[in-house]
Amino acid sequence: MPNSDASRAARTQLHALANGSRSIDSGALGTRADLPGTPGARSAAVLMLFGVLDALPSAHDAHARAVPRALDVLLLARATTLRSHPGQVAFPGGRIDPGDASPVAAALREAVEETGLDPSGVEVLGELAPVPLEYSQHVVTPVLGWWRHPSPVRVVDEAESADVFRAPVADLLDPANRGVTVIHRGGQTWRGPGFLVRHATGTHLVWGFTGILLDGLFTRLGWTEPWDQSRELPLSLTDVGSGETA
Repeated sequence: MPNSDASRAARTQLHALANGSRSIDSGALGTRADLPGTPGARSAAVLMLFGVLDALPSAHDAHARAVPRALDVLLLARATTLRSHPGQVAFPGGRIDPGDASPVAAALREAVEETGLDPSGVEVLGELAPVPLEYSQHVVTPVLGWWRHPSPVRVVDEAESADVFRAPVADLLDPANRGVTVIHRGGQTWRGPGFLVRHATGTHLVWGFTGILLDGLFTRLGWTEPWDQSRELPLSLTDVGSGETA
């Protein structure tokens, strides 16, 4: 299937998910994201923005025909100096402010503030079901988007982000880049899916809530390839100290 046809197929599948059965199974591998609502939880939204890379496509041929080598998703690495989740890879997003008309408005506003993207080039496909996070006392609405007209992205505020990048989806699906992260704390164990994203100067580890969302989305879309769920991806001390348990 040519890249253009496959990209249209990917958009079609994402749109159908956002407008059909909107929930993502986030309870795989013993994670704690699929929880009942938490009283007093704060509302937040993240933008899961997919598009087509203009350079550096994946070298991995995904099993799913809807995933060409050029399909990508926008991610950022949080600054290592932040008190909350320092250094972790995340989707653009944040809390829903009183002035935000909707989770979509909040996700787009945060994406502009964090990555400098032009929101006019983003086609909003829809919202997924909100995901409650017990540890951080948030209820997060994932917003699915398609990058019709990609614009340059960058680190807008170095105090908030260390990197902004577009990760090839085929790389994330590659079993060689998959594993689980494990945290032992207070007599409890949290396990969750992890993804390795290699770049010019090293490797990003995508885990926690972001890893859960990607894993659940890929599973619902039928894009997941068999991978070794016993392979543990080590967390750095900075990662473990961030308080991320989702």
